[in-house]
This record gives sequence, C-alpha cells and structure tokens, in this order.
Amino acid sequence: MHSNSVRSVRSMSAIGMAVALAAGLLVTLAPAAHAAAGADLPFTSAEAESATTTGTKIGPDHTQGTIASEASGRQAVRLSAGQRVEFTAPRAANAVNVSYNVPDGQSGSLNVYVNGTKLAKTLTVTSKYSYVDTSWIAGAKTHHFFDNARLLLGQNVQPGDKIAVEAVSTQVTVDVADFEQVAAAATKPAGAVSVTDKGADPSGQGDSTQAFRSAIAAAQGGVVWIPPGDYRLTSSLNGVQNVTLQGAGSWYSVVHTSRFIDQSSSSGGVHLKDFAVIGEVTERVDSNPDNFVNGSLGPGSSVSGMWLQHLKVGLWLTGNNDNLVVENNRILDTTADGLNLNGNARGVRVRNNFLRNNGDDALAMWSLYSPDTDSSFENNTISQPNLANGIAIYGGTDLTVKNNLISDTNALGSGIAISNQKFLDPFSPLAGTITVSGNTLVRTGAMNPNWQHPMGALRVDSYDSAIEANVSITGTTITDSPYSAFEFVSGGGHGYATKNVTVDGATVRNTGTVVVQAESQGAARFSNVQATGVGAAGIYNCPYPAGSGAFTLTDGGGNAGWSSTWGDCSAWPQPGQGNPDPDPTRNLAKGRPATATGSQDVYTPGKAVDGDASTYWESANNAFPQAWTVDLGSSQAVRRLVLKLPPATAWQARTQTLSVQGSTDGSAYSTVVASQGYRFDPATGNTATVTLPGGTNLRYLKLNVTANTGWPAAQFSEVEAYLS
Repeated sequence: MHSNSVRSVRSMSAIGMAVALAAGLLVTLAPAAHAAAGADLPFTSAEAESATTTGTKIGPDHTQGTIASEASGRQAVRLSAGQRVEFTAPRAANAVNVSYNVPDGQSGSLNVYVNGTKLAKTLTVTSKYSYVDTSWIAGAKTHHFFDNARLLLGQNVQPGDKIAVEAVSTQVTVDVADFEQVAAAATKPAGAVSVTDKGADPSGQGDSTQAFRSAIAAAQGGVVWIPPGDYRLTSSLNGVQNVTLQGAGSWYSVVHTSRFIDQSSSSGGVHLKDFAVIGEVTERVDSNPDNFVNGSLGPGSSVSGMWLQHLKVGLWLTGNNDNLVVENNRILDTTADGLNLNGNARGVRVRNNFLRNNGDDALAMWSLYSPDTDSSFENNTISQPNLANGIAIYGGTDLTVKNNLISDTNALGSGIAISNQKFLDPFSPLAGTITVSGNTLVRTGAMNPNWQHPMGALRVDSYDSAIEANVSITGTTITDSPYSAFEFVSGGGHGYATKNVTVDGATVRNTGTVVVQAESQGAARFSNVQATGVGAAGIYNCPYPAGSGAFTLTDGGGNAGWSSTWGDCSAWPQPGQGNPDPDPTRNLAKGRPATATGSQDVYTPGKAVDGDASTYWESANNAFPQAWTVDLGSSQAVRRLVLKLPPATAWQARTQTLSVQGSTDGSAYSTVVASQGYRFDPATGNTATVTLPGGTNLRYLKLNVTANTGWPAAQFSEVEAYLS
C-alpha cells in the first residue's frame, strides 16, 4: 500500500548494528541482554561502495527517481565494461547473490573471479524486471531500479578471500553482495510423492503443472517432493490442503511461475518449504493475481525456507489463514508488497524473513472487510522498499511489530507506519493495543511528493479517522533518518487526532531535521528518548489544518538532546541546516492551532489563523462572553496584535469589547490587556491594533469577547501576533 494525499548472521545490539552498517556490512554481533533487531540470516552482505573498485561510486542520494536513492546505504558502484568491484569475503561461502542495476532496455553479464581466477560461470544481468511505472499511484515516478542475481560458485571461499565481479559488455551498477554457505541439497523424505514420478520435467522445458497437481492429489496428508531442478508451471494451483510441498533447498529446487497458489479457501494444514518460486512479472498490474500465494492456505499452515522473486506480491493473504507461520524466507524484487495480511488474519506470525527491493510495503497488515487481530511481524530484516513503507499497519486490533531491522525506504514511505488509512471500505480502524517494540530503523523516511513535505522514520497517521487504539512504541533505535524520527500526522488532510501514544526508550542518532514532527492534533508521552546529531530542532509542532487542535507532548522524564522547538510553521526544516532565527516580522499566530468556547456553523476557530481575511471565526450567537485561543507553540515576547474582520463593505462598522489574556502552560492565565472596546470599520480596512505591554511572554494567547455592536457574537477573520 502507499500513502498519498488523495494513498547475515545473528541479530545485534542497536549500537553494534549502526557500526556494522556504517562499515559496509550487514552482519550481527553478539546479542545484547535484550532481544535484538532483524532476522537470523544465513548470509552476510557486503556493500560495493566499501569494496575495492575500478568503477565509480555514486551517491549518497535521497532524491526520488535516482539510482542511488534506491541503493542499500543510498550508495553503489557503477561499472563500465571491463571495470570491476572486488569484495573481501566476510565469511565462508560457496554462493553469492548480487543486487545490481543496468540501464533500461539492456542486458548483459558479470564475470566472476575468485582470488584472481575467472570462473567459467557468469552472472546474468538484465533490466527486464526493473524500471516499473505506476502512473495511477499519485506521486510515483519510474522506480524499482535494482534486481538480484545469484550464483553457486562451485567452490568454497574463506573469510578474507577476494571475490570480484566485472562488467562484460554493458554498464552495471553494483549495490551489494550476499555471501552464503549453502548446505548440500536435501534428500527425499520417506514416503513422499515426487513430482517427477508424476511426470514433472526438471529441465524446465516441459509444462509440469499437471504433474504438480497429480502429486498433490496423491500425497494428501503427506509430502510432495520437489527434487533439484527447474520446473515450469503455466497455471496456478488450487484446492491445496492437508499437504506439504517440500524442496531440496531454495538454491536447488526452483519452480518458474508467476502464480503458484491461487485459492479463496482451504481447510488448512498446508506447508510450503525449502524451494524457490521465481516469476516473470515485469510490470505491476493490480488486477492480476501474480503472487506466490493469492488467497488462503487455511488454518494451521506454514511457509518457510522459500526464495520468492520476480512476482507482484509474495503472499497476498485473504480468507482463513488462522495461526499461519511465515518464517525464514527471502522475498526479493516484487513489483508490489512482499506480504500483505489483507484482513481477517488471526494469530498470524511473520518472523525471521529477509525482504529486499519490494515495490510497495515490504510487510503490511490491511484490515479490509474484517480486522487483522493478534498477529505480528517479528525479527524481520527489510531493505530498500521503493514506493512505500518497510512495515505498514493499516487498522486492526492488538497487533505487534517487534524487533525488526528496516533500512533505506524511498518515496511515499516510512520505516514503520501505524495508520488508519483505509483505501477501501469496509475498513476496521486501529483498536486495542498496537505494540511497536525493539525496532531499528536506518536511513528511513522520505520526502512525500504529494504532501511536499517529509515522512518520518516512524509514522503514526490518523489518515481517515482518529487514532483510538493505544499505540505503545518502546525500545526504538533510529539512525541517519534523512528527515524526522517520529511523525504524527493526519495524512488525509482532515485533522483527525493522533492520540493515546506513548514513546518510551528510544535512541535517535543523526536525524536530518527533527526528532518529533507533529502535524496533527493529539497527544503523545515521551520518556527516555535520547537524541544526538539533530539536524534542525528537537520538535516541529505545527498541526494541520490550522485550527484543527493542538498536539501535546508530555515529558515523561529521561529525555535529552531534543528540547528545542522549530519556530516557523510557514517553513519546513531542511536537513542539517539547523534551527535558524525565524523572521522577526512574521505573524506568530498564522497556521497555529486555535480553539474557542463555541463556533457558529462552519465559522470555526481555525479560520482566524488561516491567512485569509475573507474567512472568519464566529462564536456561538447570543452567548457572551466568548473566548478564542491560539497556541503559538512556544513562549513568545508578543508586543502587538492585529485583529481583522472581512474587508468587504457589506460588513458594517462595529465595536467589539474584549480583553487579552496570556499563559505559558495553557491552564493558568493572566490578564495582559484589560477589557476595552475596539472599533472595526470597513472604511479603514476593518482592522484594530492591540498593543501589549513590555515584558509580556506567552505561548497561549486568549481573547475574551464580551460584546459586539454589529452582531450578537464574537467575530475575527484574522488574529495576527507580532514581536514588534
């Protein structure tokens, strides 16, 4: 799913992870006392930009639509024909997988060298599965630039050995190499029904669809064995239940199809394990079920040890998938989601998976038709989703996102999004407790081209309705976010509240702009949040739309390094440029949250701070006294107010009697200017000026109105506050 204005080895401590990523390796160190983030992977990744090369390094770059912006670490190495990048093996290995890009419309190969000796095998590279266009998605540009190619080396290499890849005849941009010690192929389980015994062709030349169907029918309650080989299926399987489909390992047993299982229901007991499904999906067509699993596997099923590549979606799950376990899989190069629990998921566990280069959310729960409940995404490693979020929760009840490692999100996405964006009806908003615990986010967050402002590394979004669930965010590490760390927003522009949020225990390092980006009304409590290397200011607190309400940050103690507030809601903080002194002549009240004791019809409090003198706030009629209040965001030395009514001559001259009060905390107010009458006359612009005494400092500005000679209500089209 997408948001827009209309949609290694073992895990490690957060500090260790940040150090290793900076050094160009995706590895793990000895676990800390607490559970660490990410999957327990059978490979170690090495970044091309940290290797020896005769090519050209590109990046870092976060600009949507550039090759480097989709690369791991936002950097890669571009090779012309004859140029190479040489990796130092970080572990014992007999196989390598390379993430690469070639120019659109081109194909070629990479020569592979081990300690200077050229292998007979090459890595085939192609743009066939890249350069995806999704013009129906607002804000999308051509994307999905990278692809993955793998090779069994035919020999063992040791840590410290040199493995080089060399461009042969076309330009190749190399991003990252995964080094893996692949175990020998497994053998057929006793009593299993082999697909080859039913006529499957392991050469990949013949159509093995019927052989797979026959083997499944014959093995009910048992195992269908997929021996080493390449098998071609020309149509999807259905009616799959009470059976295990097992291969010799995902490097050996390979099924070539873009649609493996497509069924709306199953009695369950389906177990898919230890083989690869590699498709031929080159574009994203949302009406096509071009998925490894489309629909239901039924209760008590599992998916493990799979290599899924070149599909639209890895698993698009609907219907009954109660207590499904999805673990230890690789989901690469999908044109849309890696996995989507599309409503009705109950007790589903998605854990210890690796996802790279997914064309939408890598992992998503979307509570369409009925809520996802009591389900979790735990200990997954996600890299380079290129059109949406690393992990997205769209509605649902009592869900968990725990101990995941997410890096390098691109346009339209955060590392983690907790959202009430519904996309379609009927939708079940967030409910119960949403637990977000122990996650590490590296270089996540992006510039949203629809909103024209940044998306934070971790986003809580009241897009289509207020957040009523309890959202508990604990033990988070956010490193090198290009923009903000935590964002609170009502992405649909309606100003719904983002509330009931607690953030406890977070380490924020080198965030580009701010630690907290608050753009909605609501409230959050922050405790033990430590920040270093903050690019602009600690807090951006500018709810939208103006007048929709305030966002309250409660200090729970233990916070450090992010106490400053961005002072100018008319301008976005820019990465790394600090918090400049704001324009001393600006209107402090413009766009700030405004409230009132009452409003008449559509004439709401925010109309008085929207910058448009033709719109106005009007209090409840015949109910003096009335009060209007604006939150300036921080304490300000206000010296002058300009009060306005619409300038049209249709407005008759009038006098409003009012006093000015101020507060620094929103609860204890004192009188700044005593009650008196102020004349508004269209002949002189329909404005009145109020001078505040020297020494006045206030955050909350309140106007108490007791009379109006022109109408039985308080009325202001603009309330402007100035420092001089």
